[in-house]
Amino acid sequence: MVRIVHLQFVFLLTALIISIPASAENMKPEEIVTRHLNSIGTPEARAAIKSCAVQGTLKMHILVGGGGEVTGSWGRVSEQRQSNFVMRFATGGDWRGEQFIFDGERTGFATATSSHTRSVFAQFVSSQDFIVKEGLLGGELSTAWALQNLDQNHAKVQSIGSKKVDGRELIGLQYVSKGTHDMQVKIYFDPETFRHVMTIYTVETAPGMAREITESVYQNQNRFTIEERFSDFQAVDGLTIPTHYHLQYTQEVQTGNSDTGASVAGPTTTHSELLGSTRVYDWDMTAEKVQHNLTLDAKNFRVK
Repeated sequence: MVRIVHLQFVFLLTALIISIPASAENMKPEEIVTRHLNSIGTPEARAAIKSCAVQGTLKMHILVGGGGEVTGSWGRVSEQRQSNFVMRFATGGDWRGEQFIFDGERTGFATATSSHTRSVFAQFVSSQDFIVKEGLLGGELSTAWALQNLDQNHAKVQSIGSKKVDGRELIGLQYVSKGTHDMQVKIYFDPETFRHVMTIYTVETAPGMAREITESVYQNQNRFTIEERFSDFQAVDGLTIPTHYHLQYTQEVQTGNSDTGASVAGPTTTHSELLGSTRVYDWDMTAEKVQHNLTLDAKNFRVK
């Protein structure tokens, strides 16, 4: 009798273990969002945060399309849905960093090269600027985080099931913005904690699908991808947020023209560099200081 009870317990425990990821995968998207937001903090704790300032260090690599490594600093200030995301490179080369601003109505992008042009990465982001407007880029390291502002953004989320990443099963949502139709945004969560651990943004274009980046670039099959990863979660002022932020941008442009490559010092957005190129840029960022409810100067969010 004891043996039968023991076997029943083992079978029950096994069934429960198997059902955990399955139940998370079968959740409605609204429930996944709610559980994710609660993984950050209680509704009261989240509502108490009106502004956020993040500062830290970064390492930047060009993995394909050049070579080299630079170090620097980065910061993100946000207030409600306004945000300012800055990356500064310590080198004195042509590429000095990035700055993406949203003032609540408009986006702004710095011309952060010595030739007063936008980088390839900045030009791509500006062509899909809803990811800045709606608080997607940078995730919950901002009060503008998209999943906290679905109603204001008039956006929808759809369940997309599970995905194995580096041997780890994640559950995903597809974010559908009212303002775009050509970029896919997939947001992934740990199925046990519901912490946001990854977002993948993808644009694939077929011949004839011209848009802002460069008209001729879009005459061929091209692929543009941004991948964000979030880890090292820590408690700050009642919120649990990531303190390690990894960002990677990949562009695969097929036009038949050769790409001469670029160094860390000079990946600008000239027409010749955009044509026929494969590039992979990689930023590894650590949040060393996070402060909430500071009084922020309105100049932080001024779009020039």
